[in-house]
Amino acid sequence: MSFTFNEMLGYLASAFVVISLLTSNIKYLRYLNMVGCILFVIYGILISAYPVAIMNAIAFVINIYHLYKLH
Repeated sequence: MSFTFNEMLGYLASAFVVISLLTSNIKYLRYLNMVGCILFVIYGILISAYPVAIMNAIAFVINIYHLYKLH
């Protein structure tokens, strides 16, 4: 079974989001989730799924906001 670059990117983004939700450290959760969001933004743009890209760009900004509040 072979995967395209886009599929691998989508799976990698999903893995980061899932792992972020399994962690108990809120800072670590936010950073991992941000990586997943960035990857999903790229993935969404590559496959022309703009709602995916937009939602994850917004989630990225929300993560930045919450990290700022933690500092």
